[in-house]
Amino acid sequence: MKRRFPDIRELAPLLQFEPPRFDRVAARLESAADIWDLRRIAKRVTPRAPFDYVDGAALDERTLRKNREALGQVELLPRILHGVDAPDTSTTIAGAKTRLPFGIAPTGYTRMMHSAGEVAGVRAATKAGIPFSLSTMGTTSVEEVAQAAPDSTRWFQLYLWKDRQRSLELLRRAHASGYETLLVTVDTPITGQRLRDHRNGLSIPPRLNLGTILDASYRPGWWFNFLTTEPPKYASLSNTSQSLAELTQTMFDPTLDLDDLRWIREQWPGTLFVKGILTADDARRAQSAGADGLVVSNHGGRQLDRAPDSLTSLAEVRAEVGTDMEVIFDSGIMSGTDVVAALCAGADFVLIGRAYLYGLMAGGQRGVERAIDLIRQEILTAMGLMGARSIADLGPDLARNLPRPPASGSEIPVDAV
Repeated sequence: MKRRFPDIRELAPLLQFEPPRFDRVAARLESAADIWDLRRIAKRVTPRAPFDYVDGAALDERTLRKNREALGQVELLPRILHGVDAPDTSTTIAGAKTRLPFGIAPTGYTRMMHSAGEVAGVRAATKAGIPFSLSTMGTTSVEEVAQAAPDSTRWFQLYLWKDRQRSLELLRRAHASGYETLLVTVDTPITGQRLRDHRNGLSIPPRLNLGTILDASYRPGWWFNFLTTEPPKYASLSNTSQSLAELTQTMFDPTLDLDDLRWIREQWPGTLFVKGILTADDARRAQSAGADGLVVSNHGGRQLDRAPDSLTSLAEVRAEVGTDMEVIFDSGIMSGTDVVAALCAGADFVLIGRAYLYGLMAGGQRGVERAIDLIRQEILTAMGLMGARSIADLGPDLARNLPRPPASGSEIPVDAV
């Protein structure tokens, strides 16, 4: 091999050193290549209790893992020579146009993850042109979220209280504040057993003890924000500092039934989706009570451990309601290819929860924007490689290993009766 002295003129274009970055948050976010990178950043900068609240699930967390495994088994089929230059990621859900086929799911305790909380979420969602969902257990009120982003597409998620009058007042406040769609969550008559939260003693506001003070020494940014802003509270409810389990036991109604859902339908003048559907039977019952759409969800594995994964349930629910009812997919989404897999499996739209919260913990509003953009870019890449020009093109013919609906029971022969 012949050798020579390096030519400085050839090396000069390669010697390009970036100036030091003083905005460490921006540098961290730019270094994230996917949502899992945002998760790693979030874990580094957020105290254990709020991080585990986002990251964890019920009991052995089997359903959480099943959600991920089911999505990971779906194969997306590449198609060549289809000439897709700029895929159209826009779609329509709940009567409104959205620039992307996913929105932000309702989450509780949100200002515990980052002091910017729901305001960061709704502003990032508005910038991206997607819906933002506010939880009953949110730490910013329905009015404050509306004021923070007046042009946003706002959805409100309701847990029905034992005090029906207070539930009605909350619905009226949400409607008066421009929330167009109601998500009625029906899979939390009682709280799932979330062992990480129990071990961490999670509450709002956090209780200061030797452990939390030690934890603070490793996350000074989070604690500075916490100590210099208004303490988190369930802003749409009261100033209560009860734990989630205590609040559920004292305020929420474990006797919620179909009549209550019909009552909510009568009170709410906008679009109504029922969230927490996993079976054909429950889909049929929600439909009969007047639901406009369904959210197939196992609450991210945070309620009943060993429940079916949401993707398998999606096949069953879609087969039951057909194509005339809108069905949203929730639970387990961590990438744009997950979103595409859910759309191919029959979902009309997708909600992201953990993925958005990892971004929030990693960098406030900029972190949420980064999470949305990462998923958007992955959707665009997948659609381009799959030869899909629009969201409508994403169907079962572009994927393999999709769950199938359960076979209907065969009729009993007459002579066997």
